[in-house]
Amino acid sequence: MKIFDTHCHLNHPDLINDLDKILKDANEVGVDSFLVVGFDKQTSIDAIEIAKKYNNVYAAIGFHPTEIEDLSEEDFLLVMEMLSNQKVVALGEIGLDYYWIKDKEKQEKQKQYFIRQIKYANKYNLPIVVHCRDAIEDCYNILKDNEVINKGVLHCFSSSFEMATKFIKLGYYIGLDGPVTFTNSKTPKEVARQTPLEKLLVETDCPYLTPHPFRGKRNEPKFITLVIDEIAKIRNVDSDTISEATFENAKKLFHV
Repeated sequence: MKIFDTHCHLNHPDLINDLDKILKDANEVGVDSFLVVGFDKQTSIDAIEIAKKYNNVYAAIGFHPTEIEDLSEEDFLLVMEMLSNQKVVALGEIGLDYYWIKDKEKQEKQKQYFIRQIKYANKYNLPIVVHCRDAIEDCYNILKDNEVINKGVLHCFSSSFEMATKFIKLGYYIGLDGPVTFTNSKTPKEVARQTPLEKLLVETDCPYLTPHPFRGKRNEPKFITLVIDEIAKIRNVDSDTISEATFENAKKLFHV
């Protein structure tokens, strides 16, 4: 069984100093490949450095919507230039976040940087990793009106299956993580049940969103097996079916 953790923050301070053990523990349960995702200048630089150091570890770099308020043009262009690095397989995580950012002017700025980064994704022929929180309609409209040539994934998808269907029709994948295991999480479970298997990805978003029954502890890639097992249970298939399909989906999306 091979597993691809398509969204992990091994560049986070809680994880970066413990990487050898974290990756060894993950390998032992079948996690073969990892996408380390940046969200600002430093974490993007760190993502590339980690990807260079380890086999089957890749980088996504870019600016998270909550990180653009004080972003300098110099730093923005510096990270965009790093998209040419051979270990960078996606631009992300980018998108919209109206949960943390309520101010309308700042939300407009998020939209501008979302669209701007999409243009860079097309320039470098990369897929995108999309963060969308409490902004699903605006996120959909931007992706509908600004085509990404190599598409991407709606990371940590938390909206309805009806919205998932709309993104899938645009060509996007749906990423599921820890919340699908939470006892009362009806919506993620419905998305897990109905999303076509060829459009599904699995992720941890570690160190965040630790799956049940380890909620409250630091999340790590090794816990992705709990996400896979839950999706398999929901779909009434074996776990290998989910891990194999999502592994191949990730390879196809990220061209690795």
